[in-house]
Amino acid sequence: MEMPSTTPKTVEEIFKDYAGRRAALVRALAHDVDEFYALCDPDKENLCLYGHPNETWEVVLPVEEVPPELPEPALGINFARDGMNRKDWLSLVAVHSDSWLLSVAFYLGSRLKQNERKRLFSLMNDLPTVFEVVTEWKPVKEKPSVDSGSRSQGSAKRSNDGQVKSNPKLAKQSIEEDVDEHSKTLCGSCGENSTDEFWIGCDICERWYHGKCVNITPAKADCIKRYKCSSCCMKKCRQ
Repeated sequence: MEMPSTTPKTVEEIFKDYAGRRAALVRALAHDVDEFYALCDPDKENLCLYGHPNETWEVVLPVEEVPPELPEPALGINFARDGMNRKDWLSLVAVHSDSWLLSVAFYLGSRLKQNERKRLFSLMNDLPTVFEVVTEWKPVKEKPSVDSGSRSQGSAKRSNDGQVKSNPKLAKQSIEEDVDEHSKTLCGSCGENSTDEFWIGCDICERWYHGKCVNITPAKADCIKRYKCSSCCMKKCRQ
């Protein structure tokens, strides 16, 4: 596994390392799919998908040294390739890739202070996960500029010059409707119905969730065209 020439130490350096590795994995699983698929021959030995800070990726055998210099990605991703639907297999590899990205980032940030770790996670959490990109099959918006409070955006209008202008009356009405709706709605994850938090609704089963319960921020919600909760994703994978 390729190590950076200088080990990242600050929040910004670790996030840059994370973003580069993430971009590499997104390229492998959402853009260079045919090449990645061909490399994962089930007849070969245990293979791993590595993403490097310079945004390149490779499918190779795991490192031999124990313990390794950095956490290792999922081993043997090639064995399940022909036993699953192609999209389901790519989604599964994407989930393990997200787990690996987090483990590498927090391994590098193990010496950070509490507030620095929180800031690092906030920066990482503002980007869509590899799994979200792979399952939605759409371009990634790295820096969303408009926050989304829920699936409904009826309180905003776009003028002729492209600027978003809010309508105070519609905005107030929308907020009141949302509060009334969520006051009677239970979060599909925690079962609570607190209305002073950000909510997001599943476009498949139409259940609502607190953003914090499903690890979705308003900024991340703006990047999601159709949100699917974990239950619906699992149902799809089992079909």
